[in-house]
Amino acid sequence: MENKFILKNGSGSLSCKGCGKQDNKLNTYDWLADVPGNAEMEDMVEVQFKNTRKGYYKNSNHLKLEKGDIVAVEASPGHDIGTVTLTGRLVPLQMRKANIKPDAEIRRVYRKAKAVDMEKYHEAKSREHNTMIRSRQIALQLGLQMKIGDVEYQGDGNKAIFYYIADERVDFRQLIKVLAEAFRVRIEMKQIGARQEAGRIGGIGPCGRELCCATWMTNFVSVSTSAARYQDISLNPQKLAGQCAKLKCCLNYEVDAYVECQKRLPSKEITLETADATYYYFKADILEGTITYSTDKNFLANEVTIPAKRAFEIINKNKQGEKPAKLSDEGSTDSTKSKDLLEQESVTRFDKSKNKKKKKKGGENRNNNNPEAQARNNAEPKSNANGNATSTAPQASAQSSKKAKNKGERTEHKGNEAQKQANAKLPVPVSKQPASKKLPMVAKASTPNPPSGKAENNGNRHNNRNRNNRRPKGNEEGDASSATNIKAN
Repeated sequence: MENKFILKNGSGSLSCKGCGKQDNKLNTYDWLADVPGNAEMEDMVEVQFKNTRKGYYKNSNHLKLEKGDIVAVEASPGHDIGTVTLTGRLVPLQMRKANIKPDAEIRRVYRKAKAVDMEKYHEAKSREHNTMIRSRQIALQLGLQMKIGDVEYQGDGNKAIFYYIADERVDFRQLIKVLAEAFRVRIEMKQIGARQEAGRIGGIGPCGRELCCATWMTNFVSVSTSAARYQDISLNPQKLAGQCAKLKCCLNYEVDAYVECQKRLPSKEITLETADATYYYFKADILEGTITYSTDKNFLANEVTIPAKRAFEIINKNKQGEKPAKLSDEGSTDSTKSKDLLEQESVTRFDKSKNKKKKKKGGENRNNNNPEAQARNNAEPKSNANGNATSTAPQASAQSSKKAKNKGERTEHKGNEAQKQANAKLPVPVSKQPASKKLPMVAKASTPNPPSGKAENNGNRHNNRNRNNRRPKGNEEGDASSATNIKAN
């Protein structure tokens, strides 16, 4: 069954033959895959092996090959197993891009891979990691200043390719002998750079996309710090370096455009003279064509941003001995851009809108909880559909008074219930107990206390004696007279 993407615009179907697996390095989109007879027009096919290694082979047996087929190709010695990534008329263009000469020796495709070939292939691939670890140990024992980054076995297991990185030239003749004795295979050494190693490993760059060296870049051009200077990028090695610990290749992508735009700006060394002060160059937006000047050389003070055209006008006036009143043009308006140089790197730059929303919600909730504020808002006149203003103040005041009254009744009812529950738990006081006769309050003081409270009464008597001793002598007669009155009663 053919996998097709059917278009709804009536233009036919778009085959998925041109799409390859996204896990492949240096993936190529075959945009001519839907053209009838495209695969039969060229005998050359592109075959990809582990990571970024590719080769171009001739389909001399006229096999029906499509993108994604696993084939066995000619190698020295034996055969190798790879995946077809491109067929048809795009293959010669890719060969020209890879700088393959027309008179170069082209090997051929044997057959489509069989089950026996795949068994040998998987067996050889399972030994790659252990071979790499063992080869690193051997290189360390021999004292060689090199790093073995990857090992790739041939499809039939008769040959192994060792990829290494070295800053200087390394004599690895003794290493090849030791590796051949240890692994019993044919050894091939290939030196690669740090960028090629990053492309073979793959990864995600700081821009959020796959690494350029792992997706499409094959020719690596040297990158210098002058590219960062032309683009006014801070010379921070942590930001300028990629995953290969070298300068990022993308620094060269836009440097030509910046060089052309910078020719339209005045020199940084030129100062502008006005009637008020002298202005020095501070920074420039190269693509926009604006320059920011400051009255101080070392820090930003009294900054003024003007276009390059205005700067050239002031420079010409200064050459003629004239000084304009202001640096900025009178007819121009000030820009509303932020003057904070570190705002784009602030961690909390997206939190301002959230705080405003929270404050608005909090204000609405407070108004809803406060009946007076709600009544005040409802008291404002509102326009009808006819455009007449209507006032809802009486209705709002009545509703708010009813709500307040109901709220007070509820709270009062809850308070009475809570008081009743608390009284039910407490013991009944003596004054509320049923009695046949109610004694007067004065006689209550002369009644004897129950025996259970003797200790307390004794303590009270002792305290009363101390108090009597502290009283002045003039009050003793009054106390005696009050006692006689109680007895008389």
